[in-house]
Amino acid sequence: MSSARPVLVLTDPYDVTADYVVEELNRRDHPVFRCDTGDFPERLALHAELGARWTGRIQLNDRAVSIEDIGCAYYRRPSDFELPDHLGDEERRWARREARRGLGGLLSALPHWLNHPSAIAAAEYKPVQLQVAVNAGLLVPPTIVTNDPDQARRFVTRVQAAIYKPMAGGLISEHGQHKLTFANRVGAEEIDDSVRGTAHLLQAWVPKSHEVRVTVVDKQFFAVRIDAESAAAHLDWRSDYPNLRYRTIDVPEDVRASVVTVLDSLGLRFGALDFVVDHQDRWVFLEINPNGQWAWLQDATGVPIAAAIADALTAEHP
Repeated sequence: MSSARPVLVLTDPYDVTADYVVEELNRRDHPVFRCDTGDFPERLALHAELGARWTGRIQLNDRAVSIEDIGCAYYRRPSDFELPDHLGDEERRWARREARRGLGGLLSALPHWLNHPSAIAAAEYKPVQLQVAVNAGLLVPPTIVTNDPDQARRFVTRVQAAIYKPMAGGLISEHGQHKLTFANRVGAEEIDDSVRGTAHLLQAWVPKSHEVRVTVVDKQFFAVRIDAESAAAHLDWRSDYPNLRYRTIDVPEDVRASVVTVLDSLGLRFGALDFVVDHQDRWVFLEINPNGQWAWLQDATGVPIAAAIADALTAEHP
């Protein structure tokens, strides 16, 4: 039996990206405890007691892991708590808060993460990551965040070509249907008073040769050039995966150094960063996803990201 400290993988049961990492850990015969916070409290049981440190166990059906034995935790895409059906609305709100503070608090106290949930949450604020990128010396397109339609029109007119980008992911639900909102070109004539309804991020459009997704794991860089073969993919490659071509490339040393600074500033060991490369071969930073997808790039190019993540999760920690 392995004496290695188990890796805790927190994600939903259908997370294919996490499957790649679990399979790699299994191939190495390294112990893994995978569970979803959505299993709590109906199927996931928790007991912890504080002495010099928290000790106890997390149990899912017939599997269990000792809290004090966990070597590193991998935060992927855990789902929300699944509470008992008999609870009323107010009871459910109370129980969800207590679950988040209880189970979430105990997990947050674990010393080693890829990435810590609080670091992920902070890094997901687009204004924060854009400021960190500027501070690190990366090129960033002119950007505004506003709910003032007059300011939005002035900005779009000034930069001549602009795009609207959602700041909290593009998934919305409407009449029982799920819809995705991608980055879209916007003209000054399209901006109306509906802008007042919430904050909007507008960014100057960068004429580009191609895009690059840079995945970094403990300062290991995996850069993949993405070339679009359709108008939709050229605007936002996430909208048309079938019309993309991929190849691995090197990251310029100045960009690499700035990316390391960004990750260190945000307290991240893992990050998926998106760049556009213009026709003068300048790398322009768009965003960092502290919990981004990467499995399709490994499939397309063979970049060994799962192995790098497994290395990071099983590294010796002081």
